[in-house]
Amino acid sequence: MKNILLPTDFSENSWNAIKYAINFFEKDTCHFYLLHVNRVGENYMNGSPYIVSEEVLEDVYVKPTKQKLHSILKRIVTELPANTNHKFHTLFDYNFFIDSIRKHVEEKNIDLIVMGTKGSDGLRKIVMGSNTGDVIKKVKCNVLTVPEKATFNTIKEIAFPSDFSLTYNIQILQPLLDILEHNKASLRVLHISKNKTDLNAEQLKNRELLEDYFTSIESSFHYLTNRKLEDAVQCFIDSREINMICMVAKNLNYFQQILFHSQIEELSYHLKIPFLVLHETP
Repeated sequence: MKNILLPTDFSENSWNAIKYAINFFEKDTCHFYLLHVNRVGENYMNGSPYIVSEEVLEDVYVKPTKQKLHSILKRIVTELPANTNHKFHTLFDYNFFIDSIRKHVEEKNIDLIVMGTKGSDGLRKIVMGSNTGDVIKKVKCNVLTVPEKATFNTIKEIAFPSDFSLTYNIQILQPLLDILEHNKASLRVLHISKNKTDLNAEQLKNRELLEDYFTSIESSFHYLTNRKLEDAVQCFIDSREINMICMVAKNLNYFQQILFHSQIEELSYHLKIPFLVLHETP
């Protein structure tokens, strides 16, 4: 059984992420937790020292939020195929967003957070510290980010950009292997360098570890030279049937150049291909 956290701001973008998650885990037994977080102090106190009463919270925040969460449940029932493997729960919080996410990840033993972005616009906001970007960088839980224009398709190929500079332990890569095996998909490991140079001894060792770990599935290694990592990823995505990009957050510098680049609005893969970000769990 999997526990999936679905933060929502009640936008169509977050609905698209919810829909993607439900389709993605169609064959799995899952508990989905729909979570809405609102910072009451910002929205209802306007920076004043006024303390919001329980009655005000109930009328102004709790009741409307419950109604909106119920509307999402109704939409799931009416717009998506029934699935007896899926159970849905609603959560709401009036706290700091990241604190709330961390709390529910721990309390509900969450395996994966699925969140929406708004394609290039949404990812540009990540650079400035949006909720999605903060979750990716500050919460030690695997995250699947779903762009606004992404639609679920059978997973055939997953791209895994790596500079082979870090050793990944088995635990951190297991979710990726599970997805590959479950979907009978292929892994495309992509190494990008700014200058054409041979791999050093440490990089060769780390590449061999990846080869050994993914020996049970169809995989291939690809090497590109480009001064801009994000351009190389774009060219690679355009040349293949890539349905998802996976990276390890541990490799932060390399990771941020691809996902958080300031010119990200020029990259079409951010408009339609989900990003799976793997974390080392505490």
